[in-house]
Amino acid sequence: MLDEAIQRYGRRLYGLCRSLCPNPADAEDLYQDTWLRVLRSLDHYQPERDFMPWLTQICVNTYRSTLRLSRLPLLDFSSAEEQDRTLAAIPAPEPPDYGPLYDAVSRLPEKLRITVILFYFQDLDLNATAQALQIPVGTVKSRLNKARKLLKEVLTDDSALPF
Repeated sequence: MLDEAIQRYGRRLYGLCRSLCPNPADAEDLYQDTWLRVLRSLDHYQPERDFMPWLTQICVNTYRSTLRLSRLPLLDFSSAEEQDRTLAAIPAPEPPDYGPLYDAVSRLPEKLRITVILFYFQDLDLNATAQALQIPVGTVKSRLNKARKLLKEVLTDDSALPF
């Protein structure tokens, strides 16, 4: 399956890698790293979904990981134990607090709330959301637009934020 995917999507993926990395050598590294990650996570791929968006997401995440690693200072360790202790002492970044967002979504009217949950939290596209709710795609778009406006009002109101 991987050989078929490389043959089918390889050129598009390489084009994306070249867009992300101006240096051809870096683009080739990203291309290879992306296929390695695809191979490792092939069991997570859901065949009913399009392959290219999944592949693109892996490529972009690989690129971001590479950027983060390149920003780390180079450290010289005298032993593997020293390296392990030092790396273990680095605190993990605090996860973002989405509590106010989740709270605001939970207060939306039911039709809007369910549409938002399916589209944004469950990653369904417009058609899949429409099918799940048995409504037209235009109605999904309308509900999402209305929900975004309501959420923007709630979340930009300084009194609604816990800061």
